[in-house]
Amino acid sequence: MALGRAGMLAALLAMGVASGSAAADLQPPAPAVAAAERVVDLETLVVSGVQPGPGLWKVSRGDNALYILGTVSPLPRRMAWESAEVEAVVARSQAVIAPPMVSVGSDIGFFRGITLMPAALRARNNPGGRQLRDMVTPDLYARWEVLKARYIGRDRGVERRRPLLAAQELYEAALRRSGLRMSGVIWPVVTAAAKSSGVPVTETTVRVPIDDPRRVLQELGSSDLADRQCFEGTMARIETDLDNMRSRANAWATGDIGMLAALPYQNHYTACMDALTGSALAKRLGLDDLQQRAEQAWLDNVEQALARHPTSFSMLSMHQLLGEGGMLERLAAKGYVVESP
Repeated sequence: MALGRAGMLAALLAMGVASGSAAADLQPPAPAVAAAERVVDLETLVVSGVQPGPGLWKVSRGDNALYILGTVSPLPRRMAWESAEVEAVVARSQAVIAPPMVSVGSDIGFFRGITLMPAALRARNNPGGRQLRDMVTPDLYARWEVLKARYIGRDRGVERRRPLLAAQELYEAALRRSGLRMSGVIWPVVTAAAKSSGVPVTETTVRVPIDDPRRVLQELGSSDLADRQCFEGTMARIETDLDNMRSRANAWATGDIGMLAALPYQNHYTACMDALTGSALAKRLGLDDLQQRAEQAWLDNVEQALARHPTSFSMLSMHQLLGEGGMLERLAAKGYVVESP
């Protein structure tokens, strides 16, 4: 979902304009400071080469069937996915259901978008020109310095970012250094297969229009967000969960669903989402229940596809599919037959 990876905040900051990113002045990592023992640097090797990925869940009613690919993020950076099974299913499908997405913004012209760019760039940074060290506790900042030295280096621009966005930059840098990547493996293959076979893709997008993006950006730029929990949770995941992330990525790549189910899963994005959706600004814009709305939109599209088409395909993150209250359980409760890979 776009809700992940601080996507909602990114959408708020951009408001439909290409705000861009300042070029980071990345240098080789500085020596780690004395608190480096906080960082757990386990060395599970990440698989590479051609890998099969997991099998597909089948959800059916009568003669109509929906095939679902469970996904995880991150995945091995150097893996090539053997996608023949999924491509074959997509080719014989009558519909592909896109995973849940959120679009926050407004329809504005290019030149008007340019005029909003300075406000969007300012909104990425802390109010009043404050530095990151001014926004978090000394203990959190000490942990940040260790992790930044290890994974980012001497980039000074990130020190001006809001804690939520600084944490996201750190998270992405840690994944790169760990041989992992967040996206670009699965969905491009699925959409290419759908296009090649002429199969329509049904969007699952909750759209939230912003009528006055300039005013919203100005308010965002001068407001504090309760994002310190997100900052701390993201750092804790980097400090303690990188090895599990590598193991989950390997399990997905090799199709080991049992291992995926057994591995612990930490979702630091919960705190990040709470920081955003709990703010007065988010509630006023109608952003406080986006995750629930997006999941319901996916469920509605899936049920429509099962009612209309002999064969359809979709994909969804493993943590949304499985477990108590997951989509497979919800579909089974509605009377659909669910078959595991």
